[in-house]
Formats: sequence, structure tokens, C-alpha cells
Amino acid sequence: MIKLDRYDLAILRILARDGRITKSRLAEEVNLSISPAWERVKKLEDSGLIRGYRADIDWAAAFKGSRIVVEVTLSRHTAQDMRRFEERVLGASEIVQCYATGGGVDYVLHVVARDIDHYQRFIDSLLVEELGIERYFTYIVTKVVKDFGEGAPEWGDSFG
Repeated sequence: MIKLDRYDLAILRILARDGRITKSRLAEEVNLSISPAWERVKKLEDSGLIRGYRADIDWAAAFKGSRIVVEVTLSRHTAQDMRRFEERVLGASEIVQCYATGGGVDYVLHVVARDIDHYQRFIDSLLVEELGIERYFTYIVTKVVKDFGEGAPEWGDSFG
């Protein structure tokens, strides 16, 4: 576990907001010179805290599709059953996010489909593959109120 100070937290917050920020602008925003700021970025990358950089795509503008949240409960909870399900999830382009959860359900999926019919055919294919899905609940996203790409948490110095 890497110990983070206020500069590291500021760098993470800024990069979560703008992964394409220039070295000089980043250094200016965290009040460091360019070399120390960039050394911190490299340290955060090497530690695995920064896993990569990506474009924040407006999928609704790119195509008329449906966003769906799906809760999945497996019938058995063996390591083999969970691994088989997770491997299938990793290979499904329709699933853009998947969280393994504790509590009432095993997984929460974020699915993007062309339309509801496409989504239903996709779910049916998962059921036919006998991945051990006991039940699933579908929630159609009607409006995105907040997306992670819109800003990182403001943790302050208490975690540093």
C-alpha cells in the first residue's frame, strides 16, 4: 500500500478529471515544479493506482442505444462458478462495467445495447450458456445523473 500525501491526492483528482493535462499545467495546479510532479505521476502509475488513461465517450451521442443495469445472483458460489461467469463477462462487449458485490446480489453489470431487443437476446444467450445464473433483475437507465468521469471525489488531506 502506497502512502499518499496531499500532492498525490491532488494529482489523482486532476488526472481523473483531465487525463490529457500537460505536465506543466499539472505541476502548476499542484504547486510543484514539473520534474517532481511528473516523478509523482510515474510513481502512481508504477504502483498501479493509475491504471491507464481513457477517453470519456458520450455513448448516447455516438449511437442510439440503451443503458441497462443488471443485478445477477448465481445459484452456486464456488470459485470455479464465479470464475466461469467472470470470464464470460470479460469477453462480452455489451458489458461495459461489472462489479462483484457482497450482500443481496453477486454482480452488478452495466450493459450497453443497441435496443431492448438486443439486450434481451444478449441475456438469453447468457442463460443458454448455463453460467449458473439463478436470477437477474434488469433496470433500464432513463437518465444519467452523475457519471464517474465527471469528477473524482474530494477526499482532502485526511487520507494522506
